[in-house]
Amino acid sequence: MRVAVPRETASGERRVALTPEAVQRLAAAGIQVAVEHGAGSSAGFRDAHYAEAGATLIGSAAEGAELVARVAPPSAAEVAALAPGTVVLGFLAPLSDPAGIERLRERGVVAFALEALPRITRAQPMDALSSQATVAGYKAVLLAADRVPKLFPLLMTAAGTIAPARVLVLGAGVAGLQAIATARRLGAVVSAFDVRPAVREQVESLGASFLELGVVGEETAGGYAKELTPEEQARQQMALEERLPEFDVVITTALVPGRPAPRLVPASAVERMRPGSCVVDLAAETGGNCELTSPGEEVVRHDVTIVGFTNVPSLMAADASRLYARNVVALVEHLAPGGVLTLDFEDEIVAGACVARPQEVKA
Repeated sequence: MRVAVPRETASGERRVALTPEAVQRLAAAGIQVAVEHGAGSSAGFRDAHYAEAGATLIGSAAEGAELVARVAPPSAAEVAALAPGTVVLGFLAPLSDPAGIERLRERGVVAFALEALPRITRAQPMDALSSQATVAGYKAVLLAADRVPKLFPLLMTAAGTIAPARVLVLGAGVAGLQAIATARRLGAVVSAFDVRPAVREQVESLGASFLELGVVGEETAGGYAKELTPEEQARQQMALEERLPEFDVVITTALVPGRPAPRLVPASAVERMRPGSCVVDLAAETGGNCELTSPGEEVVRHDVTIVGFTNVPSLMAADASRLYARNVVALVEHLAPGGVLTLDFEDEIVAGACVARPQEVKA
């Protein structure tokens, strides 16, 4: 089987779907890999690295590939260049970009969205949402630490004692837990909140305090928090408005799949925060958890810096790509046991991740 890796064309996307290490692993499984010239350069992987790993360097990733592995959804022009029957996998945004999925379906390709993988034990090695959320949670703390005019750790010096920074993490999923762990390593005093009471033990196991706001929600079968009712959201915002002035840094990570990000931090709460404080909104791509977030930008409102960068994992493209590539390899090996593409739509992973396929591809 031949797998192709294109150079990503989405704005700001620096990651690559397969690293040289991943190419070697696929080659050992009898799978040929073709990499478009410059595909890994933004992540620090040169063409020579891919050649040494056994990849063929090509001018276009659409050339003769049975499977195309990518990070971001393909553009309309990239879809048009695919041969019918080609398998495409990557982050394809099936819930937020139905038009893009329809283009793939009309082209006659078989598309697998990594964000649609079932959250089961067998699929954990393929869980790119979690791997990239880990990177985002780590980077969010560094972004905040670089912006607040305050040291994170407690320092006792001849000039006196510096109190540690106080950090609040909203949402204790993968990104939130990584943010907690990173802020703790930097010496901050960390608190966290999540509407799911079941995560309290995980928060406290990392040395953070669980913030009590009097709002309790439920968890979906996939492990996500269910969206709160408007009344519950209002109570949560009021409670946060009272507590946010206590913190120097607020990192928000709350997402509801396929829906706009829940609003956790109202403008009135930001106005009450101390000058120089920082909010890092990891939900900016879907509108943001903070009312004053400007997606894709860093702004200052009421003397508070609000970081609304989108695609935060791409800011750490090298290691984000390494993790993502391992997820891709695990899925490719599942789709092509023994190096032969075999799409078993009776399999829970294959059926769950498939978001487009031509009619002639039967289950």
